[in-house]
Amino acid sequence: MIRQFCFAMEILESARHLLGNRGYYPEREENLLTSHHNSSLVVDKLGDLVKGQNTRVTCFSFDFAARKEQSATTMLGSLLRQIISGMERIPEEISRALREQKRAVSGRKPQLLDIVKMLQLITSSQPTFMVIDALDECAAAQRYRLFDSLKEILEKSPRARIFVTGRPHIRTEIETRLTGRVTSISVCPIRADIVHFLCVRLSQDETSDAMDSSLEADILEKIPRSVSEM
Repeated sequence: MIRQFCFAMEILESARHLLGNRGYYPEREENLLTSHHNSSLVVDKLGDLVKGQNTRVTCFSFDFAARKEQSATTMLGSLLRQIISGMERIPEEISRALREQKRAVSGRKPQLLDIVKMLQLITSSQPTFMVIDALDECAAAQRYRLFDSLKEILEKSPRARIFVTGRPHIRTEIETRLTGRVTSISVCPIRADIVHFLCVRLSQDETSDAMDSSLEADILEKIPRSVSEM
Protein backbone atom coordinates (compact mmCIF):
# COMPACT_ATOMS: atom_id res chain seq x y z
CA MET A 1 0.00 0.00 0.00
CA ILE A 2 1.41 3.38 -0.98
CA ARG A 3 1.11 5.80 1.93
CA GLN A 4 1.92 9.49 1.79
CA PHE A 5 5.47 8.79 0.76
CA CYS A 6 6.63 5.58 -0.85
CA PHE A 7 10.32 4.93 -1.40
CA ALA A 8 11.28 2.03 -3.63
CA MET A 9 14.96 1.20 -3.45
CA GLU A 10 16.45 1.27 -6.92
CA ILE A 11 17.62 -1.97 -8.45
CA LEU A 12 21.37 -2.05 -8.93
CA GLU A 13 22.78 0.58 -11.25
CA SER A 14 23.78 -1.77 -14.06
CA ALA A 15 20.35 -3.38 -14.06
CA ARG A 16 18.77 0.04 -13.95
CA HIS A 17 20.32 1.05 -17.26
CA LEU A 18 19.85 -2.46 -18.61
CA LEU A 19 16.11 -2.20 -18.07
CA GLY A 20 15.87 1.10 -19.92
CA ASN A 21 15.49 3.50 -16.99
CA ARG A 22 16.41 6.78 -18.69
CA GLY A 23 14.10 9.33 -17.10
CA TYR A 24 11.18 11.39 -18.30
CA TYR A 25 10.96 15.12 -18.72
CA PRO A 26 7.87 16.86 -20.09
CA GLU A 27 10.22 19.04 -22.15
CA ARG A 28 12.00 15.97 -23.58
CA GLU A 29 10.07 12.93 -24.74
CA GLU A 30 12.05 10.23 -22.95
CA ASN A 31 11.22 7.42 -20.54
CA LEU A 32 10.80 7.16 -16.81
CA LEU A 33 11.33 4.31 -14.38
CA THR A 34 11.92 0.72 -15.48
CA SER A 35 10.49 1.61 -18.84
CA HIS A 36 10.00 -0.04 -22.22
CA HIS A 37 10.33 2.12 -25.36
CA ASN A 38 8.66 5.49 -24.56
CA SER A 39 6.35 4.09 -21.92
CA SER A 40 6.80 4.44 -18.18
CA LEU A 41 5.54 1.31 -16.49
CA VAL A 42 4.98 3.06 -13.16
CA VAL A 43 3.31 6.14 -14.62
CA ASP A 44 1.28 4.07 -17.08
CA LYS A 45 0.06 1.80 -14.30
CA LEU A 46 -0.95 4.75 -12.13
CA GLY A 47 -2.63 6.35 -15.14
CA ASP A 48 -4.68 3.19 -15.69
CA LEU A 49 -5.65 3.02 -12.02
CA VAL A 50 -6.95 6.59 -11.89
CA LYS A 51 -8.53 6.69 -15.35
CA GLY A 52 -11.86 8.47 -15.22
CA GLN A 53 -11.09 9.95 -11.81
CA ASN A 54 -10.20 13.50 -10.90
CA THR A 55 -6.62 12.49 -10.12
CA ARG A 56 -3.36 13.77 -11.58
CA VAL A 57 -0.20 11.74 -12.21
CA THR A 58 3.03 13.72 -12.59
CA CYS A 59 6.63 12.61 -12.94
CA PHE A 60 10.24 13.78 -12.92
CA SER A 61 13.58 11.99 -13.22
CA PHE A 62 16.87 13.25 -11.87
CA ASP A 63 20.00 12.77 -13.97
CA PHE A 64 23.50 12.88 -12.51
CA ALA A 65 24.85 14.45 -15.71
CA ALA A 66 22.40 17.34 -15.32
CA ARG A 67 22.60 17.75 -11.54
CA LYS A 68 23.91 21.33 -11.84
CA GLU A 69 20.75 22.34 -13.72
CA GLN A 70 18.30 20.22 -11.73
CA SER A 71 17.20 21.57 -8.37
CA ALA A 72 14.29 21.36 -5.96
CA THR A 73 12.86 24.41 -7.72
CA THR A 74 13.12 23.04 -11.27
CA MET A 75 11.82 19.63 -10.19
CA LEU A 76 8.74 20.90 -8.36
CA GLY A 77 8.23 23.52 -11.06
CA SER A 78 8.10 20.74 -13.63
CA LEU A 79 5.45 18.88 -11.62
CA LEU A 80 3.45 22.09 -11.27
CA ARG A 81 3.55 22.71 -15.04
CA GLN A 82 2.37 19.17 -15.71
CA ILE A 83 -0.61 19.60 -13.39
CA ILE A 84 -1.57 23.00 -14.75
CA SER A 85 -1.24 21.91 -18.39
CA GLY A 86 -3.82 19.18 -17.81
CA MET A 87 -6.41 21.47 -16.23
CA GLU A 88 -9.45 22.65 -18.13
CA ARG A 89 -9.57 25.68 -15.85
CA ILE A 90 -6.66 27.00 -13.81
CA PRO A 91 -7.70 28.07 -10.28
CA GLU A 92 -7.90 31.84 -9.94
CA GLU A 93 -5.38 31.85 -7.08
CA ILE A 94 -2.81 30.13 -9.31
CA SER A 95 -3.50 32.41 -12.28
CA ARG A 96 -3.19 35.48 -10.08
CA ALA A 97 0.09 34.25 -8.56
CA LEU A 98 1.56 33.60 -12.01
CA ARG A 99 0.48 37.01 -13.26
CA GLU A 100 2.07 38.67 -10.26
CA GLN A 101 5.31 36.79 -10.92
CA LYS A 102 5.40 38.06 -14.50
CA ARG A 103 4.96 41.65 -13.33
CA ALA A 104 7.63 41.37 -10.64
CA VAL A 105 11.34 41.81 -11.33
CA SER A 106 11.11 41.71 -15.13
CA GLY A 107 8.96 38.59 -15.16
CA ARG A 108 11.09 36.38 -12.93
CA LYS A 109 10.20 32.72 -12.68
CA PRO A 110 8.32 31.49 -9.58
CA GLN A 111 10.63 30.77 -6.65
CA LEU A 112 10.59 27.54 -4.60
CA LEU A 113 8.31 28.97 -1.91
CA ASP A 114 5.84 30.16 -4.56
CA ILE A 115 5.80 26.77 -6.26
CA VAL A 116 5.26 24.93 -2.98
CA LYS A 117 2.31 27.14 -2.12
CA MET A 118 0.73 26.56 -5.54
CA LEU A 119 1.24 22.80 -5.27
CA GLN A 120 -0.28 22.85 -1.79
CA LEU A 121 -3.31 24.66 -3.14
CA ILE A 122 -3.85 22.28 -6.06
CA THR A 123 -3.07 18.98 -4.33
CA SER A 124 -5.17 19.82 -1.28
CA SER A 125 -8.27 19.78 -3.47
CA GLN A 126 -7.26 17.19 -6.06
CA PRO A 127 -5.67 13.74 -5.47
CA THR A 128 -2.21 13.80 -7.03
CA PHE A 129 0.56 11.26 -7.61
CA MET A 130 4.10 12.64 -7.87
CA VAL A 131 6.56 10.11 -9.28
CA ILE A 132 10.22 11.02 -8.70
CA ASP A 133 12.89 8.82 -10.25
CA ALA A 134 16.57 8.54 -9.26
CA LEU A 135 16.41 10.86 -6.26
CA ASP A 136 19.92 9.74 -5.31
CA GLU A 137 21.21 11.58 -8.41
CA CYS A 138 19.99 14.89 -7.07
CA ALA A 139 22.72 16.96 -5.38
CA ALA A 140 22.62 16.57 -1.60
CA ALA A 141 21.95 20.26 -0.88
CA GLN A 142 19.02 20.23 -3.29
CA ARG A 143 17.69 16.97 -1.81
CA TYR A 144 17.43 18.60 1.60
CA ARG A 145 15.48 21.52 0.15
CA LEU A 146 13.29 19.06 -1.72
CA PHE A 147 12.57 17.02 1.42
CA ASP A 148 11.51 20.15 3.29
CA SER A 149 9.26 21.18 0.40
CA LEU A 150 7.67 17.73 0.06
CA LYS A 151 7.02 17.68 3.78
CA GLU A 152 5.23 21.02 3.54
CA ILE A 153 3.14 19.79 0.62
CA LEU A 154 2.15 16.57 2.39
CA GLU A 155 1.18 18.43 5.55
CA LYS A 156 -1.34 20.50 3.58
CA SER A 157 -2.34 17.77 1.13
CA PRO A 158 -3.35 14.50 2.82
CA ARG A 159 -4.45 13.04 -0.53
CA ALA A 160 -1.10 13.60 -2.22
CA ARG A 161 0.98 10.47 -2.88
CA ILE A 162 4.68 10.55 -3.71
CA PHE A 163 6.45 7.56 -5.24
CA VAL A 164 10.23 7.72 -5.28
CA THR A 165 13.01 5.48 -6.57
CA GLY A 166 16.61 5.74 -5.47
CA ARG A 167 19.56 3.57 -4.63
CA PRO A 168 19.67 2.07 -1.11
CA HIS A 169 22.06 4.56 0.45
CA ILE A 170 19.46 7.36 0.60
CA ARG A 171 16.82 5.25 2.34
CA THR A 172 17.92 6.33 5.82
CA GLU A 173 18.08 9.96 4.70
CA ILE A 174 14.49 9.85 3.48
CA GLU A 175 13.17 8.02 6.52
CA THR A 176 14.90 10.54 8.82
CA ARG A 177 13.67 13.65 7.04
CA LEU A 178 10.14 12.40 6.40
CA THR A 179 9.53 10.56 9.64
CA GLY A 180 6.23 8.70 9.76
CA ARG A 181 5.47 9.17 6.07
CA VAL A 182 7.67 6.50 4.51
CA THR A 183 6.91 3.00 3.28
CA SER A 184 10.01 1.32 1.81
CA ILE A 185 10.03 -1.43 -0.78
CA SER A 186 13.24 -3.22 -1.79
CA VAL A 187 13.29 -4.07 -5.50
CA CYS A 188 15.83 -6.60 -6.80
CA PRO A 189 16.34 -7.89 -10.34
CA ILE A 190 15.41 -11.51 -11.12
CA ARG A 191 17.81 -13.34 -13.42
CA ALA A 192 15.06 -14.92 -15.52
CA ASP A 193 13.48 -11.48 -16.12
CA ILE A 194 16.81 -10.00 -17.15
CA VAL A 195 17.47 -12.84 -19.59
CA HIS A 196 13.97 -12.49 -21.04
CA PHE A 197 14.41 -8.74 -21.44
CA LEU A 198 17.77 -9.19 -23.16
CA CYS A 199 16.30 -11.74 -25.57
CA VAL A 200 13.52 -9.33 -26.51
CA ARG A 201 15.91 -6.44 -27.02
CA LEU A 202 18.32 -8.58 -29.06
CA SER A 203 15.45 -9.69 -31.29
CA GLN A 204 14.71 -6.02 -31.99
CA ASP A 205 18.33 -5.07 -32.69
CA GLU A 206 18.55 -2.92 -35.82
CA THR A 207 22.22 -3.84 -36.32
CA SER A 208 21.70 -7.59 -36.48
CA ASP A 209 24.62 -7.95 -38.92
CA ALA A 210 26.97 -7.13 -36.05
CA MET A 211 25.59 -9.99 -33.92
CA ASP A 212 26.60 -13.64 -34.04
CA SER A 213 25.69 -16.62 -31.86
CA SER A 214 28.90 -16.33 -29.82
CA LEU A 215 28.36 -12.66 -28.95
CA GLU A 216 24.69 -13.27 -28.13
CA ALA A 217 25.60 -16.13 -25.79
CA ASP A 218 28.23 -13.91 -24.15
CA ILE A 219 25.66 -11.14 -23.54
CA LEU A 220 23.07 -13.53 -22.10
CA GLU A 221 25.66 -15.05 -19.76
CA LYS A 222 27.75 -12.11 -18.57
CA ILE A 223 25.18 -9.32 -18.05
CA PRO A 224 22.80 -11.30 -15.78
CA ARG A 225 25.81 -12.61 -13.83
CA SER A 226 27.31 -9.13 -13.29
CA VAL A 227 23.96 -7.84 -12.04
CA SER A 228 23.55 -10.75 -9.62
CA GLU A 229 27.05 -10.31 -8.20
CA MET A 230 26.62 -6.62 -7.33
